[in-house]
Amino acid sequence: MLGLRRRTARKNSSSDESFGIPTAAATNTASSTTATTTSPTNRTRITSSSASSGTSPTTHHDASSSNHHHGNRKSKQRMKRPNLTAPNKLLALSSSSLSLTQMLTKSMNHNLKDEKEDNYNSHDSINIHSKSNSNSKQVPTDVTIIRAGNEMLEWNKKYNVDDIINIQQVAAAATTDGKKDESKLHKIFIRLFFGILMVVIFLSHLYMGHVYLCGLIFFTEVMLFRELVKVRYNTFFYIIEETIPLFRTTQWLWFWTAIFYTYSDFVVEVIKGNTSLHYLLDYARFQTGFSFLLYSGTFVLTIATIQPGYIRFQLNQLCWTILVLCLTVGQLKYIMHNVYNGLFWFTLPIMLVVSNDSFAWLAGITCGRKFIQREFISISPNKTWEGFIGGWIGTMIFGWHLARFMAKYTWMICPETTFSLLPGSLECEPNHVFQPATNIFPSQIFELIPSGIAQMIPGVVDICMIDGNSMNLTACVSGEDRHTHHHFELVLKDLYPVQIHALGLSLFASFVAPFGGFLASAIKRAYGLKDFASFIPGHGGVMDRMDCQLLMALCTWVHYNTFVNMTTVSVPKMIYMYKLMKETEQEEFLKRIGEL
Repeated sequence: MLGLRRRTARKNSSSDESFGIPTAAATNTASSTTATTTSPTNRTRITSSSASSGTSPTTHHDASSSNHHHGNRKSKQRMKRPNLTAPNKLLALSSSSLSLTQMLTKSMNHNLKDEKEDNYNSHDSINIHSKSNSNSKQVPTDVTIIRAGNEMLEWNKKYNVDDIINIQQVAAAATTDGKKDESKLHKIFIRLFFGILMVVIFLSHLYMGHVYLCGLIFFTEVMLFRELVKVRYNTFFYIIEETIPLFRTTQWLWFWTAIFYTYSDFVVEVIKGNTSLHYLLDYARFQTGFSFLLYSGTFVLTIATIQPGYIRFQLNQLCWTILVLCLTVGQLKYIMHNVYNGLFWFTLPIMLVVSNDSFAWLAGITCGRKFIQREFISISPNKTWEGFIGGWIGTMIFGWHLARFMAKYTWMICPETTFSLLPGSLECEPNHVFQPATNIFPSQIFELIPSGIAQMIPGVVDICMIDGNSMNLTACVSGEDRHTHHHFELVLKDLYPVQIHALGLSLFASFVAPFGGFLASAIKRAYGLKDFASFIPGHGGVMDRMDCQLLMALCTWVHYNTFVNMTTVSVPKMIYMYKLMKETEQEEFLKRIGEL
């Protein structure tokens, strides 16, 4: 019965809890409380389990007084408290509590192992513990542990420490905080190093030229598709493996079909715009038919692999694949057009998104929730209104000056119509948006804002009528009775018109592009992910860096074709169309040209 009662106590309480010293787990859950009493002849331990355990209090006695004194001689020497000065007592107490916890844990594990070996014989168990003390590991006996526990309680009373575990937790927390600080500094270093590396890679490709940038874009799209389809593949791997044939094959076939159609169409456009490449037009005309052939084959293979018991699941996977294609290939369809329209239209939107992210982070950590307490967006709780507004203001200023800086370099503003592997200089007649001019803001803009605010804008001039005659206008003079306000006028000299376009793109980068990041956050939250991948140490996956860039690239192409280059007709394209005409149509075309 003695061995059985001791065994019950060990199962109902942890090794530290048995002597009034709860472990970290017991401290967090507060599942039991323990008291220890001591007498000259024996030691009694009373353990009170929590209400959740449903066990009754149990009293434990050691085997015999002689065994108790015999086991305590050596333990008394080992546990002898050193003569400490007052400043070192608290530190010694903390370190002793840590050592005691480790000793108690080892002893409990050893006891449980021995109890299984001695077929629950308490007398044999005590002998085994006595023998174990002579082993190289020096596992302490139960009596030694009891003395150690009681000695710690005496220290607790002597030094007026309310709770010895508080000291243990402080010491453990200090160690943990030190490790966390080191880990945090290491993460910052890794993130900064690979951030700089990404900037270097981007600038090097920008220097090497258009073809290399297109290669970098293609690699980025492959990684984006891989990371996004892998989200659901890893989640439902237990269903997909050995159940759905050619699952990954059909997914990648959809990707390559979309890639071929998208970029073969881009190549055909470049060929049409360059008369020196018109000899390839005989092959380019098959682009549409081959794309449709790929689509048809992929469609048939996808339907042929549908399994009767998994139809709904496979349809959901097909929908997810199509969504991923829309997010990656669809939104990046025209990004290579941006590259060949001029590196300005490729670089500016990327830098606007990066600047918005940086300014939003800076405003968030400095002013976050100090002025607006309301939650910004629930799927990304760390985002704040102050960060959102600060990012917008900073991006507008940054975009204004960056556009003016890049507009001075022909390498950035000139379009390219050839596929050259070696970087060279570009010469062209700059588009009018890249030429400095005097710009007059429409007066209607100032009618939308209060007159007091309009007068505060630098450079705004108040234009007045003289004697109410709208044909006789001049700058208003304060105190002149004959002057009546007519409109506000803002004239900017030596201004690049592309700076105005940069403000429009900055607005989109601040108010719309961040929602691409929120979508990525929602996907990660839905599938319990911290990052999409670990391809870029310190930053996660490619999708974690490109989530806001996808929609921004599409917006730039739309803006360019709507407000900058509204005509898509060029001389090379006219020659291409002329060659497609019949001989009679060509004669009529030349005749009409001569009549102009």
